[in-house]
Amino acid sequence: MATHTLDFERPLLELERQIEEMKRVAGEGSVDVAKEIAPLEKRLAELRGEIYRNLTPMQRVQVARHPRRPYTLDYLSTVFTDFVELHGDRLFRDDPAIVGGWARLDGMSVMVIGHQKGRDTKENLRRNFGMAHPEGYRKALRLMRLAEQFHAPVITLVDTPGAYPGLGAEERGQAEAIARNLVEMATLRTPIITAVIGEGGSGGALAVGLADRVLMLENSVYSVISPEGCAAILWKDASLRERAAEALKITAEDLLELGVIDEIIAEPPGGAHADPEATAAALGDTLRRHTRHLRKVRIEKLLKRREEKYLSMGALSEK
Repeated sequence: MATHTLDFERPLLELERQIEEMKRVAGEGSVDVAKEIAPLEKRLAELRGEIYRNLTPMQRVQVARHPRRPYTLDYLSTVFTDFVELHGDRLFRDDPAIVGGWARLDGMSVMVIGHQKGRDTKENLRRNFGMAHPEGYRKALRLMRLAEQFHAPVITLVDTPGAYPGLGAEERGQAEAIARNLVEMATLRTPIITAVIGEGGSGGALAVGLADRVLMLENSVYSVISPEGCAAILWKDASLRERAAEALKITAEDLLELGVIDEIIAEPPGGAHADPEATAAALGDTLRRHTRHLRKVRIEKLLKRREEKYLSMGALSEK
Protein backbone atom coordinates (compact mmCIF):
# COMPACT_ATOMS: atom_id res chain seq x y z
CA MET A 1 0.00 0.00 0.00
CA ALA A 2 1.23 3.50 -0.77
CA THR A 3 2.95 5.28 2.11
CA HIS A 4 2.37 8.69 0.53
CA THR A 5 -1.03 9.41 -1.01
CA LEU A 6 -1.72 12.49 -3.11
CA ASP A 7 -5.09 14.25 -2.64
CA PHE A 8 -6.53 13.05 -5.95
CA GLU A 9 -5.41 9.46 -5.21
CA ARG A 10 -7.62 9.16 -2.12
CA PRO A 11 -10.45 7.33 -3.96
CA LEU A 12 -7.88 4.58 -4.60
CA LEU A 13 -6.96 4.29 -0.94
CA GLU A 14 -10.15 2.59 0.25
CA LEU A 15 -9.97 -0.03 -2.51
CA GLU A 16 -6.30 -0.68 -1.70
CA ARG A 17 -7.20 -1.11 1.99
CA GLN A 18 -9.96 -3.59 1.17
CA ILE A 19 -7.63 -5.65 -1.01
CA GLU A 20 -4.85 -5.60 1.61
CA GLU A 21 -7.30 -6.66 4.34
CA MET A 22 -8.66 -9.55 2.26
CA LYS A 23 -5.13 -10.72 1.46
CA ARG A 24 -4.25 -10.54 5.15
CA VAL A 25 -7.28 -12.64 6.11
CA ALA A 26 -6.46 -15.17 3.40
CA GLY A 27 -2.88 -15.38 4.62
CA GLU A 28 -3.95 -16.12 8.19
CA GLY A 29 -6.27 -18.99 7.34
CA SER A 30 -7.37 -21.32 4.58
CA VAL A 31 -10.02 -18.96 3.21
CA ASP A 32 -9.86 -18.56 -0.57
CA VAL A 33 -10.68 -14.97 -1.44
CA ALA A 34 -9.31 -14.93 -4.98
CA LYS A 35 -12.80 -14.57 -6.49
CA GLU A 36 -13.57 -11.59 -4.26
CA ILE A 37 -10.19 -9.90 -4.79
CA ALA A 38 -10.14 -10.12 -8.61
CA PRO A 39 -13.06 -7.67 -9.23
CA LEU A 40 -11.63 -5.23 -6.68
CA GLU A 41 -8.19 -5.29 -8.32
CA LYS A 42 -9.79 -4.80 -11.72
CA ARG A 43 -11.80 -1.81 -10.42
CA LEU A 44 -8.65 -0.39 -8.77
CA ALA A 45 -6.70 -0.59 -12.05
CA GLU A 46 -9.57 1.01 -13.99
CA LEU A 47 -9.99 3.82 -11.46
CA ARG A 48 -6.24 4.50 -11.33
CA GLY A 49 -6.09 4.67 -15.13
CA GLU A 50 -9.10 7.00 -15.24
CA ILE A 51 -7.64 9.36 -12.63
CA TYR A 52 -4.21 9.53 -14.29
CA ARG A 53 -5.65 10.10 -17.75
CA ASN A 54 -7.39 13.27 -16.52
CA LEU A 55 -4.77 14.95 -14.33
CA THR A 56 -4.69 18.75 -14.20
CA PRO A 57 -1.32 20.50 -14.75
CA MET A 58 -0.98 21.11 -10.99
CA GLN A 59 -1.71 17.47 -10.24
CA ARG A 60 1.07 16.51 -12.66
CA VAL A 61 3.38 18.80 -10.67
CA GLN A 62 2.43 16.82 -7.55
CA VAL A 63 3.21 13.52 -9.29
CA ALA A 64 6.54 14.91 -10.56
CA ARG A 65 7.44 15.80 -6.95
CA HIS A 66 6.26 12.49 -5.46
CA PRO A 67 8.81 11.38 -2.82
CA ARG A 68 8.77 7.77 -4.11
CA ARG A 69 9.32 8.75 -7.75
CA PRO A 70 12.53 7.21 -9.15
CA TYR A 71 15.56 9.51 -9.12
CA THR A 72 18.77 9.54 -11.18
CA LEU A 73 20.59 6.99 -9.01
CA ASP A 74 17.61 4.63 -9.30
CA TYR A 75 17.80 4.74 -13.09
CA LEU A 76 21.58 4.34 -12.98
CA SER A 77 21.03 0.95 -11.37
CA THR A 78 18.15 -0.14 -13.65
CA VAL A 79 18.56 1.47 -17.09
CA PHE A 80 22.37 1.56 -17.07
CA THR A 81 25.13 -0.82 -16.00
CA ASP A 82 28.73 -0.47 -14.77
CA PHE A 83 28.23 3.07 -13.41
CA VAL A 84 31.44 4.71 -12.16
CA GLU A 85 30.75 8.00 -10.39
CA LEU A 86 33.14 10.91 -10.96
CA HIS A 87 33.36 13.70 -8.41
CA GLY A 88 34.27 17.37 -8.22
CA ASP A 89 34.59 20.36 -10.53
CA ARG A 90 38.39 20.74 -10.00
CA LEU A 91 37.72 24.30 -8.84
CA PHE A 92 35.87 24.30 -5.51
CA ARG A 93 34.29 21.02 -4.34
CA ASP A 94 31.97 18.17 -5.22
CA ASP A 95 28.24 18.94 -5.36
CA PRO A 96 26.07 15.94 -4.34
CA ALA A 97 23.00 17.59 -5.93
CA ILE A 98 24.38 16.46 -9.30
CA VAL A 99 25.75 12.96 -9.86
CA GLY A 100 27.60 11.87 -12.97
CA GLY A 101 30.05 9.43 -14.42
CA TRP A 102 30.70 6.72 -16.97
CA ALA A 103 28.11 4.00 -17.51
CA ARG A 104 27.07 1.51 -20.16
CA LEU A 105 23.80 1.65 -22.05
CA ASP A 106 23.20 -1.61 -23.87
CA GLY A 107 26.98 -2.22 -23.87
CA MET A 108 27.79 1.28 -25.18
CA SER A 109 29.89 3.68 -23.08
CA VAL A 110 28.00 6.87 -22.21
CA MET A 111 28.44 9.76 -19.81
CA VAL A 112 25.38 10.07 -17.54
CA ILE A 113 24.74 13.26 -15.55
CA GLY A 114 21.67 13.97 -13.46
CA HIS A 115 20.15 15.83 -10.53
CA GLN A 116 19.72 13.79 -7.37
CA LYS A 117 17.20 14.44 -4.59
CA GLY A 118 17.08 12.65 -1.24
CA ARG A 119 14.55 10.18 0.16
CA ASP A 120 14.63 11.50 3.74
CA THR A 121 15.50 14.74 5.53
CA LYS A 122 19.15 13.82 6.10
CA GLU A 123 19.71 12.81 2.48
CA ASN A 124 17.76 15.81 1.17
CA LEU A 125 19.98 18.15 3.16
CA ARG A 126 23.08 16.43 1.73
CA ARG A 127 21.70 16.63 -1.81
CA ASN A 128 20.31 20.14 -1.22
CA PHE A 129 16.89 18.92 -2.43
CA GLY A 130 18.33 18.43 -5.92
CA MET A 131 19.22 22.14 -6.25
CA ALA A 132 22.74 22.43 -7.61
CA HIS A 133 25.38 25.02 -6.74
CA PRO A 134 27.71 26.45 -9.42
CA GLU A 135 30.22 23.67 -8.71
CA GLY A 136 27.55 21.12 -9.64
CA TYR A 137 27.14 22.66 -13.08
CA ARG A 138 30.91 23.02 -13.48
CA LYS A 139 31.29 19.34 -12.59
CA ALA A 140 28.66 18.49 -15.21
CA LEU A 141 30.54 20.55 -17.82
CA ARG A 142 33.84 18.85 -16.92
CA LEU A 143 32.24 15.45 -17.49
CA MET A 144 30.68 16.57 -20.78
CA ARG A 145 34.08 17.70 -22.05
CA LEU A 146 35.54 14.36 -20.98
CA ALA A 147 32.83 12.54 -22.93
CA GLU A 148 33.56 14.73 -25.95
CA GLN A 149 37.22 13.65 -25.90
CA PHE A 150 36.17 10.01 -26.19
CA HIS A 151 33.28 10.69 -28.63
CA ALA A 152 30.87 9.20 -26.08
CA PRO A 153 27.19 10.28 -26.01
CA VAL A 154 26.10 12.44 -23.08
CA ILE A 155 22.82 11.56 -21.36
CA THR A 156 21.40 13.96 -18.78
CA LEU A 157 18.51 13.27 -16.40
CA VAL A 158 16.74 16.41 -15.18
CA ASP A 159 14.96 16.53 -11.83
CA THR A 160 15.33 19.80 -9.92
CA PRO A 161 13.12 22.60 -8.56
CA GLY A 162 15.84 24.95 -9.89
CA ALA A 163 19.42 26.06 -9.33
CA TYR A 164 20.19 26.90 -5.69
CA PRO A 165 19.59 30.66 -5.15
CA GLY A 166 21.59 30.99 -1.91
CA LEU A 167 24.17 33.70 -1.17
CA GLY A 168 27.19 31.37 -1.49
CA ALA A 169 25.98 30.05 -4.83
CA GLU A 170 25.52 33.57 -6.18
CA GLU A 171 28.92 34.64 -4.87
CA ARG A 172 30.56 31.73 -6.68
CA GLY A 173 28.91 32.64 -9.99
CA GLN A 174 25.69 30.66 -10.31
CA ALA A 175 24.45 32.61 -13.34
CA GLU A 176 27.84 32.40 -15.08
CA ALA A 177 28.04 28.63 -14.50
CA ILE A 178 24.61 28.09 -16.06
CA ALA A 179 25.37 30.40 -18.99
CA ARG A 180 28.73 28.69 -19.57
CA ASN A 181 27.04 25.29 -19.75
CA LEU A 182 24.54 26.57 -22.31
CA VAL A 183 27.31 27.96 -24.52
CA GLU A 184 29.43 24.81 -24.27
CA MET A 185 26.54 22.37 -24.79
CA ALA A 186 25.45 24.26 -27.90
CA THR A 187 28.70 23.27 -29.62
CA LEU A 188 29.70 20.07 -27.79
CA ARG A 189 30.98 17.68 -30.45
CA THR A 190 29.16 14.59 -29.28
CA PRO A 191 25.46 13.60 -29.13
CA ILE A 192 23.47 14.91 -26.15
CA ILE A 193 20.18 13.43 -24.97
CA THR A 194 18.17 14.88 -22.09
CA ALA A 195 15.30 13.22 -20.26
CA VAL A 196 13.18 15.21 -17.79
CA ILE A 197 12.35 12.54 -15.18
CA GLY A 198 10.63 14.71 -12.55
CA GLU A 199 10.79 18.48 -12.11
CA GLY A 200 12.46 20.56 -14.80
CA GLY A 201 12.90 23.84 -12.99
CA SER A 202 14.13 26.95 -14.79
CA GLY A 203 17.84 27.52 -15.54
CA GLY A 204 18.74 24.82 -13.05
CA ALA A 205 17.26 22.29 -15.47
CA LEU A 206 18.32 24.00 -18.69
CA ALA A 207 21.98 24.08 -17.56
CA VAL A 208 22.18 20.34 -18.30
CA GLY A 209 19.24 20.24 -20.72
CA LEU A 210 20.40 21.79 -24.00
CA ALA A 211 20.40 18.66 -26.13
CA ASP A 212 19.90 17.11 -29.56
CA ARG A 213 16.90 15.22 -28.18
CA VAL A 214 14.80 16.39 -25.21
CA LEU A 215 12.51 13.72 -23.79
CA MET A 216 10.00 13.90 -20.93
CA LEU A 217 8.38 11.26 -18.80
CA GLU A 218 4.62 11.59 -19.10
CA ASN A 219 4.05 13.03 -15.61
CA SER A 220 7.14 15.21 -15.40
CA VAL A 221 7.02 19.01 -15.74
CA TYR A 222 9.35 21.55 -17.35
CA SER A 223 9.00 25.25 -16.69
CA VAL A 224 10.71 28.62 -16.29
CA ILE A 225 9.34 28.87 -12.72
CA SER A 226 7.31 26.82 -10.26
CA PRO A 227 3.52 27.39 -10.26
CA GLU A 228 3.74 28.66 -6.66
CA GLY A 229 6.51 31.12 -7.55
CA CYS A 230 4.64 32.31 -10.64
CA ALA A 231 1.43 32.88 -8.67
CA ALA A 232 3.30 34.75 -5.93
CA ILE A 233 4.92 37.08 -8.47
CA LEU A 234 1.96 37.69 -10.80
CA TRP A 235 -0.94 37.71 -8.36
CA LYS A 236 0.83 38.06 -4.98
CA ASP A 237 -0.91 34.84 -3.91
CA ALA A 238 0.84 31.46 -4.01
CA SER A 239 -2.52 29.71 -3.46
CA LEU A 240 -3.38 30.50 -7.10
CA ARG A 241 -0.90 27.83 -8.18
CA GLU A 242 -3.58 25.91 -10.14
CA ARG A 243 -4.19 28.94 -12.35
CA ALA A 244 -0.45 29.47 -12.78
CA ALA A 245 0.21 25.81 -13.67
CA GLU A 246 -2.46 26.01 -16.38
CA ALA A 247 -1.02 29.23 -17.84
CA LEU A 248 2.62 28.11 -17.77
CA LYS A 249 2.09 25.17 -20.16
CA ILE A 250 4.39 22.94 -18.13
CA THR A 251 3.09 19.47 -19.02
CA ALA A 252 4.74 17.12 -21.49
CA GLU A 253 1.75 17.34 -23.85
CA ASP A 254 1.89 21.16 -23.92
CA LEU A 255 5.65 21.23 -24.47
CA LEU A 256 5.54 18.63 -27.25
CA GLU A 257 2.89 20.73 -29.01
CA LEU A 258 5.04 23.86 -28.60
CA GLY A 259 8.10 22.05 -30.01
CA VAL A 260 10.17 22.46 -26.84
CA ILE A 261 10.56 18.69 -26.40
CA ASP A 262 10.84 15.86 -28.92
CA GLU A 263 9.07 12.90 -27.34
CA ILE A 264 6.92 11.85 -24.38
CA ILE A 265 7.83 8.62 -22.58
CA ALA A 266 4.67 6.91 -21.30
CA GLU A 267 4.43 6.07 -17.61
CA PRO A 268 2.45 3.16 -16.13
CA PRO A 269 -1.03 3.95 -14.72
CA GLY A 270 -0.46 5.51 -11.32
CA GLY A 271 2.78 7.21 -12.35
CA ALA A 272 6.46 6.22 -12.26
CA HIS A 273 6.33 5.68 -8.49
CA ALA A 274 3.63 3.02 -8.92
CA ASP A 275 5.81 0.82 -11.14
CA PRO A 276 9.47 1.97 -11.24
CA GLU A 277 10.58 -1.15 -13.16
CA ALA A 278 8.17 -0.52 -16.06
CA THR A 279 9.15 3.16 -16.12
CA ALA A 280 12.85 2.26 -16.24
CA ALA A 281 12.20 -0.16 -19.11
CA ALA A 282 10.36 2.52 -21.11
CA LEU A 283 13.05 5.13 -20.42
CA GLY A 284 15.82 2.67 -21.33
CA ASP A 285 14.19 1.68 -24.62
CA THR A 286 13.74 5.32 -25.65
CA LEU A 287 17.29 6.33 -24.69
CA ARG A 288 18.77 3.39 -26.59
CA ARG A 289 16.75 4.22 -29.71
CA HIS A 290 17.76 7.88 -29.78
CA THR A 291 21.39 7.18 -28.90
CA ARG A 292 21.73 4.64 -31.73
CA HIS A 293 20.18 7.11 -34.17
CA LEU A 294 22.29 10.13 -33.15
CA ARG A 295 25.57 8.18 -33.27
CA LYS A 296 25.00 7.60 -36.99
CA VAL A 297 24.80 11.34 -37.75
CA ARG A 298 28.00 13.14 -38.78
CA ILE A 299 29.05 15.61 -36.07
CA GLU A 300 28.89 18.69 -38.36
CA LYS A 301 25.33 17.78 -39.34
CA LEU A 302 24.44 17.11 -35.70
CA LEU A 303 25.72 20.54 -34.61
CA LYS A 304 23.86 22.25 -37.46
CA ARG A 305 20.62 20.52 -36.50
CA ARG A 306 21.17 21.42 -32.82
CA GLU A 307 21.63 25.07 -33.78
CA GLU A 308 18.50 25.06 -35.95
CA LYS A 309 16.48 23.30 -33.24
CA TYR A 310 17.03 26.08 -30.70
CA LEU A 311 16.96 29.02 -33.12
CA SER A 312 13.50 27.89 -34.28
CA MET A 313 12.01 28.01 -30.77
CA GLY A 314 9.90 30.99 -29.84
CA ALA A 315 9.52 32.32 -33.39
CA LEU A 316 6.61 34.74 -33.75
CA SER A 317 3.96 34.31 -36.40
CA GLU A 318 1.17 36.74 -37.19
CA LYS A 319 -2.35 35.42 -37.85
